Order: sequence, then C-alpha cells, then structure tokens
Amino acid sequence: KELKLPTVKDSLEDIIADADAEKWNYRKFLRVLLQREIEQRIENRKYVRIRKANFAQMKYLQELVREDLPVDGRNRLPEFETLNFIREGRNIVMYGNPGTGKTHIAIGLGIKACMEGYNVYFTTVPHLLTQIREAKTNRTLQSLETRFKKFDLVICDEMGYVGFDKEGAELLFNMISTRTG
Repeated sequence: KELKLPTVKDSLEDIIADADAEKWNYRKFLRVLLQREIEQRIENRKYVRIRKANFAQMKYLQELVREDLPVDGRNRLPEFETLNFIREGRNIVMYGNPGTGKTHIAIGLGIKACMEGYNVYFTTVPHLLTQIREAKTNRTLQSLETRFKKFDLVICDEMGYVGFDKEGAELLFNMISTRTG
C-alpha cells in the first residue's frame, strides 16, 4: 500500500498460489507480479485519458453504421482509423449536414487515439471561444495556449452551428494556429 502498488496488493495471493502450483522461481514470481501491475497501470491510463478528453458522449467507431455514412466519409474512414494524421501533424475537417455522423466519427477517432496513448481534447467551438475570451479577459491567454498545444489531438465540434463576430473568428483562428508548426 505504501508503495502504491494496488494490483500487486489485490492479486498477490492468487499469484502466490500459481507460483506454488507451478513451482516458479523467485524471478518468474516477481516478473509476473510486477507485469500484472504494469498492465493494469497501462489500462488505467487509457481510461484517464478518455476521461480527461472531456467527450460529450461515448461513441465508438465499431458502433458506426458505415453504410449510413456519406460516401466520402465511408471511403476516408479506414485511412483516418490508422491515426496517421496525428503522427503526421495533419488536420481533418469534416463538414456536412447534421446527422451524417461527423461527431460520431470524431469522438470514435478520439477514443481510439486515447486508447493508443495520445492525449486528446474534445470541445465545441462555442465552448472553446468562451474559454478563449475568458482567458483574454483574465490575461491568462498564454497559459491556455500552452495547455492547448500539449494535446496530440484536438477535436472542435459544432463549428457551423453558432456564428461569431470578427474578433471571435480571429481569436479562434489564432488559438488553432498555435498548434501548427
């Protein structure tokens, strides 16, 4: 408990029983015990990344009815699922009518990215714009930009649902452009 090894604590008796039954040496016993701790920590980190991403809802790629997607989306999805666009620092812009699967695809890709070790941030454009304006008013805009740059993938949803003025457009453009380069 003091070493903060909860999986070791919880699985110790079972692993001791396996070690006795299979006549493991001390090295194998220790390796199996610590390997289980490491595997649990890796698994826990995936779900922490998903929680921190702040997804509006949990939508998985395997739940998509691909036949219902527009042809363009259906054709490009396998490429997007590789997540190469993240590794290559490229952006994806999805546009189309409401109800065509854009948000589902974006969240599904975001969850997949979290599961593969990427730090993801999900927001709506109106919410992001509010954050930017508040940070500007509080003179913490640079701090917000620094945090924003640390994400491997930023998903900005609902781009066209709410209009914004010239200043809002400039603030949003400047924030998004901090991620390039």
